[in-house]
Amino acid sequence: MTSPRVNLDGVEVSPDHFINGRRVDSSHTFEDRSPLDWSWKLADVARGTTLEAHDAVGAALDAFPAWAAFGVEGRGAFLDRLAELIDANIERIAHVECLDMAMLEDSLRLRVIARGARNFRAYAQLAREYEARRWSSNGTDNVVLRHPAGPTVVITPWNAPFMLSTWKCAPALAAGNTVVLKPAEWSPLSCSLLMDLVDEAGFPPGVFNLVQGFGEEVGAALVNDPRARRISFTGSPETGRIIGEAAAKNLVPFTAELGGKGPFIVFADADLDAAAKMAAVMFDDGGQVCLAGTRLLVEASIFDDFVERFRVETSQHVIGDSRHEATTISPLIHPEHFARVKGFVERARAHGDTVLFGGEEVSRQGLWYQPTVIEPLSNNSEVVQREIFGPVLTLQRFENEDEAVELANSTKYGLSAVIYTSSQKRAVRVGEKIRAGTVWVNCFLVRDLTAPFGGIGISGVGREGGDYALDFYSDLTTLQIKEGTTHG
Repeated sequence: MTSPRVNLDGVEVSPDHFINGRRVDSSHTFEDRSPLDWSWKLADVARGTTLEAHDAVGAALDAFPAWAAFGVEGRGAFLDRLAELIDANIERIAHVECLDMAMLEDSLRLRVIARGARNFRAYAQLAREYEARRWSSNGTDNVVLRHPAGPTVVITPWNAPFMLSTWKCAPALAAGNTVVLKPAEWSPLSCSLLMDLVDEAGFPPGVFNLVQGFGEEVGAALVNDPRARRISFTGSPETGRIIGEAAAKNLVPFTAELGGKGPFIVFADADLDAAAKMAAVMFDDGGQVCLAGTRLLVEASIFDDFVERFRVETSQHVIGDSRHEATTISPLIHPEHFARVKGFVERARAHGDTVLFGGEEVSRQGLWYQPTVIEPLSNNSEVVQREIFGPVLTLQRFENEDEAVELANSTKYGLSAVIYTSSQKRAVRVGEKIRAGTVWVNCFLVRDLTAPFGGIGISGVGREGGDYALDFYSDLTTLQIKEGTTHG
């Protein structure tokens, strides 16, 4: 049985799973509503169970030998075709994702969805270009071989679901693995569109599967299935620990990107206009960006000057409908998340932290929250130490470089950091001391797909990106042949 497609402003989307090359419904569904208007139910989405999880992993296992045998050229042709189809459908995908998770539609249309196509092209090409390491030692000739690992479970978050799903699934498929993707239940529909394109691209049944539903139900069944040979997850540290335990039980390699609490460090020698303008960007998409520099650390001698410039830049933001070109601040994803963000601010006030500006829900029906800046009573304040994942930044001052580094490294997170300084020497000196997977200097969100990506501390386990990802999704063999072996 299959469910009727839903029509979202002219774009038809299936609410069903995609397993073994066909749409599959479930006996139960869950409601998917738009953050733009919580009264708008977008779809009743198929709610997966252990049954769908078992079937999807089984389909991936059955399809694995033939997919692996295609080789990098054969698989690359499928990935390139899928990239072409994504490019041809950017408008449709962007519109659906805007309705589903409320990221700014212009941003999705102009850069985010196209990044999904780039992911498939880039990893197809990286797999083709792989040069095995070769060397001689101890009387042997050696070579490192990559072998596809097997069925891979990918679990992705509700923010930027399309792009983040392709970021993980592309290298897994390029490496020769088959995939079961579970998107977040708060924003599943753009990933359903991806499966339509997978089908149109002619992928063999079972190579790329989609199962929808709740983490504690179908997600748990997927990560506990011993037939899965790789697991990749993006989400909270709490869920990451649970998935990590499941992976350990079955001795399955596991990567996780688990959020951040990045410092945004502004030194006195920085271009303060540029720094203030970029700091205001941290409010984009309602602050629902794990890489954002949410802890503003400003050198004391320019603190007041920077704050005034930053206040002016923040005042330029426009809160509104994410479909409108002028909007820069989108709503939060879900009433539960809205209540969570609001709770952080309320507890900060009660604790004695100072709300410099913002700190209120927008006086309109919906899930919008004002861009908010809090000067904490101490570095131990909850708003400093925990990820809020909303339009709420903290603001602290430092006296010197050593104190800046100490504050930057004072949380359990370590995903990213931003530094503003005009000094190349300081950029290197401080950048080397920051405990983060990625450190940007005088820029933000500049990504090279060949660079390693991941977190330190509770921000994650492992690295993806470039050959780091392809190695993770592969089993590596060192083949040693005694020198002088000549028989054919």
